[in-house]
Amino acid sequence: MRQNNRVITILIADNNADDRSLVEQAFQESGRGCALVFIPDGIELIQYLHQQGRYAQPSTSPRPTLILLDLDLPRMDGRLALAEIKADADLRSIPVVILTRSCSEYDILHTYELGGAGFIVKPNNLTDMIEVVKVLNQYWFEVVELSSGERMNIIK
Repeated sequence: MRQNNRVITILIADNNADDRSLVEQAFQESGRGCALVFIPDGIELIQYLHQQGRYAQPSTSPRPTLILLDLDLPRMDGRLALAEIKADADLRSIPVVILTRSCSEYDILHTYELGGAGFIVKPNNLTDMIEVVKVLNQYWFEVVELSSGERMNIIK
């Protein structure tokens, strides 16, 4: 899928193989062509975003258009990763949508306080996940105008 002639890259940080498979199937079934990149933990998520280590090549680790973030990640949980992303001037413009099993009111409120763009409780079946993915695709890539990620010098 392209928005303004650029490839849509969705970075998905989730360590659960079953959930990753469900999300991947849902994107395939939704009929939208997006480049999906799966990251297994919070530290690798930050390394990917800063193009460090095995993610150093921009051609194989492009800046994501959208991040889907599970809260329960190993090494650095999603809450800490979200806080780090939103504290970084070069990364904070990337929308981060939480996609997690938690339905805790604290997690929902904390997500928005940290600058998260949305909070979705993961569906348990493919049919419902396809519906979630269709809504995500429609909202983020047809309705909302997203930045290209290029930094601009704004004179005040």
